[in-house]
Amino acid sequence: MTAIKTAIDPLIAIRIRSPNCVFHPGEQLECEYQIDAIQPSDIQAVEISVMWYTEGKGDEDLGVHYFERYTPSDVVDGDIRQLHCLDTRLPQTPMSYNGLIVKIRWCVRVRLFWGRGKETFVDRAFQLLPRPSVGRTATPE
Repeated sequence: MTAIKTAIDPLIAIRIRSPNCVFHPGEQLECEYQIDAIQPSDIQAVEISVMWYTEGKGDEDLGVHYFERYTPSDVVDGDIRQLHCLDTRLPQTPMSYNGLIVKIRWCVRVRLFWGRGKETFVDRAFQLLPRPSVGRTATPE
């Protein structure tokens, strides 16, 4: 009987601490992420980004609002799989947009560099929307 070794990609879990994943400019984005199904010695680095990107016609664009990179040497025991927290204040623009020709998407991205030149990433989407406008009441003249 021959043993078959199956290779699976590591697991990356991201949880945004907001029930509906909708934020307004200047609000705090808080999230947690964790890596599993991989040995600590197989990890070269982990990158965490809060970013926006465009989809649709024309050139695709992206912007990075927040970025951190961790390597095993950044922690005492060399194991960067444990739960990490991210907390950042969101910018004023660009707002999420779901147009017919172009779309602007926001996400938290965790990218894992592992093995021999392998990389895996997971995006967790959220929306950055304008604050609801407060209706003005007319003042009598």
